Amino acid sequence: MLNSVLDQANLKKLEALDNKKVMANLEMAIKLCKPAKVTVITDSSEDIAYLRNLAIENGEERKLKMKGHTIHFDGMQDQARDKANTRYLLEEEVNWGMDVNYIMKDKGLPEVLGFLDGAMVGKEMLVTFFALGPQNSDFTIGAMQITDSSYVVHSETLLYRAGYEHFKSILKGSDDFFFFLHSAGELDERNNTKNIDKRRIYIDLAENTVYTVNNQYAGNSVGLKKLAFRLAIKKAHTEGWLAEHMFVMGVHGKPGRITYFAGAFPSACGKTSTAMIPGQTIVGDDIAYLKKVDGKIMSVNVEQGVFGIIKDVNEAGDPEIWKALTTPGEVIFSNVLINDGTPYWSGMGIETPKEGENYSGEWFEGKKDKNGKEILLAHNNSRYTIRISELENADVLANAPEGVDTKGLVFGGRDSDTTVPVVEALDWAHGVMIGATIESETTSATLGAEGVRVFNPMANLDFIAIPLGDYIKNYLDFQNGVDEETKVYGTNYFLKDDNGKWCNGMLDKKIWMLWADGRVNGEYDAIKSPVGYLPKYEDLKNLFKANLDKDYSEKEYNQQFSIRVDKYLAKMDRMIAIYSKVKMPAEFTAQLENQVRRLKEAREKYGSVITPDKF
Repeated sequence: MLNSVLDQANLKKLEALDNKKVMANLEMAIKLCKPAKVTVITDSSEDIAYLRNLAIENGEERKLKMKGHTIHFDGMQDQARDKANTRYLLEEEVNWGMDVNYIMKDKGLPEVLGFLDGAMVGKEMLVTFFALGPQNSDFTIGAMQITDSSYVVHSETLLYRAGYEHFKSILKGSDDFFFFLHSAGELDERNNTKNIDKRRIYIDLAENTVYTVNNQYAGNSVGLKKLAFRLAIKKAHTEGWLAEHMFVMGVHGKPGRITYFAGAFPSACGKTSTAMIPGQTIVGDDIAYLKKVDGKIMSVNVEQGVFGIIKDVNEAGDPEIWKALTTPGEVIFSNVLINDGTPYWSGMGIETPKEGENYSGEWFEGKKDKNGKEILLAHNNSRYTIRISELENADVLANAPEGVDTKGLVFGGRDSDTTVPVVEALDWAHGVMIGATIESETTSATLGAEGVRVFNPMANLDFIAIPLGDYIKNYLDFQNGVDEETKVYGTNYFLKDDNGKWCNGMLDKKIWMLWADGRVNGEYDAIKSPVGYLPKYEDLKNLFKANLDKDYSEKEYNQQFSIRVDKYLAKMDRMIAIYSKVKMPAEFTAQLENQVRRLKEAREKYGSVITPDKF
C-alpha cells in the first residue's frame, strides 16, 4: 500500500525514523483518506521550500507585492474556532465540573472517520513532524501531522520548530508523541471547504490523537496549536507540571535587568500585544509549558511563531508587529482585504481602500452577506502568521532548551466595569483564585455573539482536558517545592468610565508590567486591599512620565483603581455559584469565601466605591 503512493525517496525518509507507531499512523491515514500521492517532509530547507511553493501552486495562498508575503482566504463560514463541533472522544462519562463538549467514542470516532474516508482522493497527503518546545529540551513533545493542506503545513513551519530530527533521534522507537490527521475536505472554486455542515474536530485524549476534517481556519486545522494544547494539559496534570494558555516575556525594568513573566488572557484580550510591549522582549505569545527545576519555575514557549489577530494592529499601538508586517519577510496574512497586492485590515491607522478582494470574494464598501449584514473589509478575526525571529524584540532566550526563570504570572480578561487595571495577589493561592475567576467579554475570535461575559478560568476554559477541580489543585500544588513564592497579578485593559469610554490607552499596559517587575524586585510598596495589593499613585505617576512621557493624574488613578465593591461582590456571587457545583480543593473554596468577607467588611467601613487611599 505504501509503495503505491510513496516513491523510494519518501519511503526512505520514513524508514530512517525507525518508529512503528509513525508507520502505523501513516498506513491508517492512507487506507482511510486514499490520497493520490504522499510526500514526507523533513527539516531540510528544500522540503520547507517545497511546501511554500506548493501552497502557491495549488491556490491555497497567493503571493503579495512585498517579498515573502502571502495571502490565504478561509471560507465565509470558516473564520474562527468552531467550539460547537470540537469535541472530546470519551470511552466513559466523566464529571468535569464544567460544560465540556464531548461525544462517546463509539459514536464519534466512526462519524469523523466516515467524513475522512476518501477525503484525499486526487490530493497530495503531506506527512510532517514538529517539536512542541525548543530543540533538545526536556520540555519538548513530538508531534506528527498528516494533512492535505499545504497552507496548514506552511503555517506550522512558521509556528513550530522542525521535528523530523527530533523523531529520528530522541523519539526513535517511542510512541510518546501527539498525532494529528486533518483534511480540508471537498473544495469549492476558491479552494475553500464546501461541506461546513460536516466540519468536525474530535480529540482522543486516551490515544493522544486528533481528527479534524472539513475546515481550513488555523484554529481548527493546525493541529499543533489549541488541539495539541488540550492533549498537553492532560499530560501535564499526569506528570505534575503546567501546560498553559500563556505568553512568556522579558520585562526590562532597570538597565541590564530582565524579569520573566508568563501570562494568560482569553483570545483578543491583549495577550499578544502584552508580549509585544515596546522596549520589552518576547519569548512567546500563546502557549507555554511550565516546570519546576531546582526550586525555580522555568517556562518555555511551545511555539516559535505568532498566529495573531491583526485587527487594530497599527504603528502607534504595536510598533514591533507593525514593522514586521510592513517589511519584507515570510508572513501569511489571512482574511484581510487585498488591493493591488497589498494587505489592509481594520484599525491599521491609515486610509484603507473602498474595494478589493477579501474572504467574501470581490469586495466593495457596503457589500452585504446573504443575511443583509454588512461585510467588513477584513474579518474581525483576520490573522497574521510570522516567526518570532522576524521580530526585533525577540528575546535572547526564546529558544533556550532550559527555559526562562519565571518570577511572576499574569491573568487578564476583557472587563468593562469591575476589575482594576493591575493588582498583585495576596499570595499564591489567592493568585490561583484570581486566575480561576477570570470573566471576559466575548470577541470575534470564536463563533457566536460578541460582548457576552463568559467565565474563563486561567483563560483556558475551552482547552481544559481534565476535571476542573483537578486542574485547580494541580495549580495550587505547583508552588510546592519552589524556593521563592511566585507573585501573581491580575490585569484588565478594558475598563470603561461612566460614559463608556476606555479608561486607558493601548500602551498603558507597559506601565502595569513595569510596576509588576518593580514589585517582583522589591522596588515598590503597595496598598493592601480586599482584592490584592494595589499600586501607589506616586509610583504609577513616575512610571507614566518616565516611560510614556504622560502626565498621569490622581483623578485618573482614583477612577481606575477604586474598588467597586458591589461589582466585585456580584462577580464573586457568580463565581461561587459556578464553583459550588464542582468538587474543589478546600484551600480554593476558602479563598473565595475570604475575598467575599474582606469586600463586605470594607463596604461596611468605607462604602460601595472605595478609593485606594482609604486602605
